[in-house]
Amino acid sequence: MKNKKIMFWAIMLLVIAAVIVILHKPTKLGLDLVGGSRLILEAQTTETIAKITPEMMDSLQYAIENRVNALGVSETTVQQIGEKRLMIEIPSIKDPAKAKEFLGETAELEFKKEAQGFNGTTSWVSTGLSGKDVSKAMVSTSNNGQWVVSLEFKPDGAKKFGKLTQELVGKPMAIFFNGEMQSAPVIQEPILGGHAQISGGDSGFAYEEAKKMVDLINAGALPVPAKIIEESLVGPTLGADSIAKSKTAGVIGISIVMLFMLLYYRLPGLIADMALIIYSLIVFAIFKIVPVTLTLAGIAGFILSIGMAVDANILIFERTKEELRSGRTLFTAINAGFDRAFTSIFDSNMTTIITCVILYFLGTSIIKGFALTLVIGVLVSMFTAITVTKNFMHLMFGAGQLKHPGWFGLKQSDIGKAYEVQETKREKAKFGVLD
Repeated sequence: MKNKKIMFWAIMLLVIAAVIVILHKPTKLGLDLVGGSRLILEAQTTETIAKITPEMMDSLQYAIENRVNALGVSETTVQQIGEKRLMIEIPSIKDPAKAKEFLGETAELEFKKEAQGFNGTTSWVSTGLSGKDVSKAMVSTSNNGQWVVSLEFKPDGAKKFGKLTQELVGKPMAIFFNGEMQSAPVIQEPILGGHAQISGGDSGFAYEEAKKMVDLINAGALPVPAKIIEESLVGPTLGADSIAKSKTAGVIGISIVMLFMLLYYRLPGLIADMALIIYSLIVFAIFKIVPVTLTLAGIAGFILSIGMAVDANILIFERTKEELRSGRTLFTAINAGFDRAFTSIFDSNMTTIITCVILYFLGTSIIKGFALTLVIGVLVSMFTAITVTKNFMHLMFGAGQLKHPGWFGLKQSDIGKAYEVQETKREKAKFGVLD
């Protein structure tokens, strides 16, 4: 009983923490609920690119998705429209110029060396080392406190960079970003660790410049030139109406479910309702911590997971009632009910989780939102159904006999009835009597 009380207070602390998170962290809403920016991007032909192919558009879509994700915006929709256009919808960003500036820029990082010549002027030629050889870029500070961009090369890039610095000992190596030279340090010794820094010259970088360069390098260059031909704002008017209807539907649905549990399962139903409230608080807090960007599809996933959470309690209570009918004590009936129901709950939830994983990795951004909210809800429902409900039932009913069968929706004559039926069958079978 002491362990049960410790678990109870642990659950209460978890609930308090969830409430604090819900009250203090904002909720991220998707484009369909809060509005945002919509951009139309068109791939451009050049002297070297005579025709835009479907493969080029797939590569462009992938690169744009990486760039939008670098903005820190989830639930962004990037989809192809026509043969050479992409539609990008970004929730919460009400200034299309911000997204336009980021999406429209290239990220060409090049390492060059001095050309061999006799005219006295400095010119630079490519070394074959570029941003494609970089695995990760980060903002950091140099020894003198200036902001710099730190680069980490891929394995092949590290070998190329090491060989290049060996060749250029005592000579400068220029670093160009989008055609502009950022710095040209003289190589003092070979650099073999696969790391480098861009210092931004004598004046160094402002933090915003370094951060922007890092984001662009990490996002990668666009595979084909692209131009933004249309930009617009998506208002939240439809979203406000949808939110209101979703709240109403959610309140009505949860209220009916809780009322059913209370009327059919009596006191255990009340415990299930308490566990359902705890479940909702924990899930919503997790949504804010992750954070999950809520769309209508995401809200649907959350509501569906509520039904699955109640379903787990129904399995547990029905198993418990079967154990009481067989004549078990209340304590052993509760434990046996949970143990026998666990396999069914685990199997059904695992199939849902596997489906959600498939949807998340293969679906569009809207489908991903549905899958993510549903899988979080399913995982938390297993915790509340197995841990919270079981703990509350043991604390409320203790370890004694069931003095009031009506608490479980049973009659006194139902207790041990299954056991009596089994004994009767055994006696009949002993004497060869068949039903």
